[in-house]
Amino acid sequence: MLTPGELQALALSAQVGFWATVICLIPGIACGWLLARKNFFVKPALEALVFMPMVLPPTVPGYLLLVTFGSQGVAGKWLKENFNIEFVFNWKGAVLASAIIAFPLMVQAAKLSLQMIDRRIEQAASTLGANPFKVWFTITLPLMLPGILVGLIMVFSRSLGEFGATITFVGNVAGETRTLPLAIYSATHQINGDASAMRLIFISLAFAFFALLLSNILSRRAEKWIGLHSA
Repeated sequence: MLTPGELQALALSAQVGFWATVICLIPGIACGWLLARKNFFVKPALEALVFMPMVLPPTVPGYLLLVTFGSQGVAGKWLKENFNIEFVFNWKGAVLASAIIAFPLMVQAAKLSLQMIDRRIEQAASTLGANPFKVWFTITLPLMLPGILVGLIMVFSRSLGEFGATITFVGNVAGETRTLPLAIYSATHQINGDASAMRLIFISLAFAFFALLLSNILSRRAEKWIGLHSA
């Protein structure tokens, strides 16, 4: 049986993962479309910037968030004074950190989905009189849906596993910012905390396995779906 603290960490992780996924959805699709369909001078630089969180130590974006949105940061002060919004030592900060770290996964999923679509289908619809808005919502977006679902699963999963940026930016506050990875970290530093750590580790392993399994299944179905409708 899980303890109240462990259940609290799981619930908070689900909450953070959900909102991080919501935040990444539309900007991720838009950015994926831009990188897949448009050519412009600074495209390589933009692509490098978007995917940089995947190769940086998570503490780097975490510290940058702290400097920017902390109580002494320019954005942090402005948000506090005008909207009474605080991120440091708050679950909202954990959402922001998770969204930034996981954002490249949503972009990559959207980009790959668009690259698999045969542009001739969209061009044929345009030739028949469909405007770009209608082409997007009746052809492009439906064909992208399996890939978008893969992206959502990966973003949510990555958010559940986020540790470095979160602990650097918002700390490890029980009931407020102590998500699943931070709860595992805390348990490993407590006397007789091994049992709690193993329970949470097992949950993490099980979720990661099924998330990746579902992602692989959806990826294969996406390829078949797009191939079928592009034939």
